[in-house]
Amino acid sequence: MSAIQRTGKLRAYLEFVAAVLYFFIVRAFARNAAIAVQRDAWQPLVEQTLFAGLLILGYAAFGALFDRQPRSIAAQGLPLRSGWAGEFGIGAAIGWGAVVVCVLPMLLVGGIAVVITTQHGAWGWLVADAAYFLLLALGEEVAFRGYGFQRFAVVVGPSGAAFGYALFYAIMRAVQPGSTNASIAISVVFSFLLTTAYLRTRALWVSWGLNFAWKASQALIFGLTVTGVSSHSPVIEGNPMGPFWLTGGGYGLDASWWACVVLLVAFAVLYRATRELDFKHNAPVFVGAGIPVDIDAAAKRQHEAAMGHAEPAAPGLVQILPAATPPAETRAASEPALERAADREDLP
Repeated sequence: MSAIQRTGKLRAYLEFVAAVLYFFIVRAFARNAAIAVQRDAWQPLVEQTLFAGLLILGYAAFGALFDRQPRSIAAQGLPLRSGWAGEFGIGAAIGWGAVVVCVLPMLLVGGIAVVITTQHGAWGWLVADAAYFLLLALGEEVAFRGYGFQRFAVVVGPSGAAFGYALFYAIMRAVQPGSTNASIAISVVFSFLLTTAYLRTRALWVSWGLNFAWKASQALIFGLTVTGVSSHSPVIEGNPMGPFWLTGGGYGLDASWWACVVLLVAFAVLYRATRELDFKHNAPVFVGAGIPVDIDAAAKRQHEAAMGHAEPAAPGLVQILPAATPPAETRAASEPALERAADREDLP
């Protein structure tokens, strides 16, 4: 490894460490600021808004100052390229489909006791909770697959960065109340799934949509508990009945072994759905090196190699003969005529 490469990797590692430290600083600041501003039901939404906003702006500043990135927000994985909304929709469809596959066996085995609130104010809170999950998923994607992940990938490669951040994500989930071995395993699998979505598309749109739909569908559509919190949906409240390996108990689907199997199967679906995006954004681009090429000479060499090299034939000799002399009879017959013509010209 050259000295320049070692210096580049060392710098990328220091930037990765700075990104992780900034993550914890912003996380603590957003929580404390949200408590100071709002102490009611709006506090989670305010916290996630501050967290996602400060994280994006801070990492954009890192990219602009440390790496001279001209479009530092887009470089984090948020480029406003053509079809970005469709990419988000692909991820949301995969996440919603995974939740449906997890819930269907519950309906067959034990069922779900559902309580629906039809009050007018509950629907307004439903919109606020949808915005909460949207910002929560955005903050997680920027934190675990944005600037810090990219700088770490320079040091250990994409596979090493995916493994390191999966472990980081699992540790963050393991310290939450009610976590189990199943929840830790699902955290690792889910992190790998989201990182795969990023690496195949080189953007966070698919992974953001998948992360959002996985959490929001559980809470807002089926009223299930999400990572031990059951107060997200003001309209639908569901209480699943069935074995722990299927329902995840009080922690929710994120502690269900069946959900872990479903997320493993989702890798194949993700690969299929992002096939064109992977080809579009990961296919190698061939750039000319600027070497001059004599196309005519190359074509001549190719022709000679195919037809064989033959010496040109010597040019044939061309003989030029003198004009033929007319016979004596012809000269004798023409001389009187020439004399008569000369006599006529002498007449006055």
